[in-house]
Amino acid sequence: MPDTPRSTADARRTTVVAKAVSVFGRGGYHATPVTDVADAAGISQAYVLRLFGGKLGLFAAALDRCYLLIREALTTGAEQASTGTSAEILETMGDAYAALIADRDLLMLQIHAQSASDIPEIREATRRGYASVVELAKELSGGTDAEVQHFIALGQLCHLIVAAGLDDVDANWARTLTNGMRHP
Repeated sequence: MPDTPRSTADARRTTVVAKAVSVFGRGGYHATPVTDVADAAGISQAYVLRLFGGKLGLFAAALDRCYLLIREALTTGAEQASTGTSAEILETMGDAYAALIADRDLLMLQIHAQSASDIPEIREATRRGYASVVELAKELSGGTDAEVQHFIALGQLCHLIVAAGLDDVDANWARTLTNGMRHP
């Protein structure tokens, strides 16, 4: 049976979500009007609102997309591990994540989501995303809870290093944080 073509609404939804990741990544939830996302996607604000039910639904969809991209990168990283040890698998997954957040929009979207987590729907989308990442890391690596916790902690340190540009700071305190960390 041939593939059923996606509806125009489904195709537009995919386009809008991809643009929303970038637009919200640059401006955050509070500072980004829906019109900015609509303009980036080349459609009307009214249509975006109809597709997502509002700005909150759009932001949550962008965050879900962000975590999907993270899971895809972690899966690719795990497949590249040359041995089956949990430590190596987690390391290659970490390298894949570091390469992914070279796209600052993805990194900043996560940071903006955390800063807006006082909004229950954003907090829930953030929890849902982290849950999926933690469960995937544990499943793919076979690591212990402590190893996966350390992996996630290093990911958060990556956020700080990249967002604050600490690789470019020539000071002992910055070197303490960046020592041994690799970022593209």
